[in-house]
Amino acid sequence: REIKKEKRMAALSDKLADAYQNARPRYPIDWFTKLAARTGQHKLAWDVGTGNGQAAIGLAEYFEKVVATDINEAQLKRAVKHERISYHHTPKELSEDKMVALVGGDNSVDLIVAAQAVHYFDLQPFYNIVKRVLRKEGGLIAVWVYNDLVISPEVDAIMKRLVDSTFPYRTPVMNLAFDGYKTMPFPFQSIGMGSEGKPIQLDIPHKLSLKGVLEIWQPAMKAKERGVELVTEDLINQFEDAWGDDDDVKDIFYKAHMIVGKLSSADIERHRKRFESNCVVTKLKDSNNSAVIASVTAAAFAGVAAYCAYSARKNT
Repeated sequence: REIKKEKRMAALSDKLADAYQNARPRYPIDWFTKLAARTGQHKLAWDVGTGNGQAAIGLAEYFEKVVATDINEAQLKRAVKHERISYHHTPKELSEDKMVALVGGDNSVDLIVAAQAVHYFDLQPFYNIVKRVLRKEGGLIAVWVYNDLVISPEVDAIMKRLVDSTFPYRTPVMNLAFDGYKTMPFPFQSIGMGSEGKPIQLDIPHKLSLKGVLEIWQPAMKAKERGVELVTEDLINQFEDAWGDDDDVKDIFYKAHMIVGKLSSADIERHRKRFESNCVVTKLKDSNNSAVIASVTAAAFAGVAAYCAYSARKNT
């Protein structure tokens, strides 16, 4: 019985992944052009919560290597293959050090992107990893979310009523997305492309059917899990009257909200001190690499610290 249940859940996950792939828009290439133009180097980018790779594909046009990670294996199975993109499944139990190593190590990533994803993350641990792997000079992190659909005045009015009806069933995660990241902590220094509490607004053009709009609309799905059907037959009839055939594909716009930032001078200084501290401990190990020397002269310690400071400058 449990095996059958697992198979049913896997089939459902695959079905939702297919629907999600069809409904999720491709991000405008000029977004990646502008972001790449602001980074210091173009060696490595990290697409966090890649889904099926829409953002990773855009990054691959500008960066030598793209690491794309996601917790959802069903999504990764459908990821768009590219010679410069490596996809990795990252389960929740993956430690910070292992994640840092998987991505490329400390001070290695030129651009981090979380597209329609960061509101699902445990933010503090994620930001800790970002501050470790992001290149200290010239590295950027960009996060964005899209929420409202712009279709036509008739359809938009019905959609607004549906959106308003979801309020009692929204999770805190959903509210971050509905708010367009205005209420989300973002502890990075602004570069003039949005900031904490003040994302920039953008449009994403897309083509979608009514069926595609409603099939994976998460607030309605969450309400359904609690036994409440928000997408009623009457509402569908209203949509169809305003839309036409529910298989008719229309040109639409998603309203998007983006914030881009870099490490602050305080973050960079903390990284330098952490690196020097780790370096000192490493240099104080004996030749068998099995124990830390407990006693050294002040002069010797100062010499090691000076060496580490030099190494830290080279590593930033």
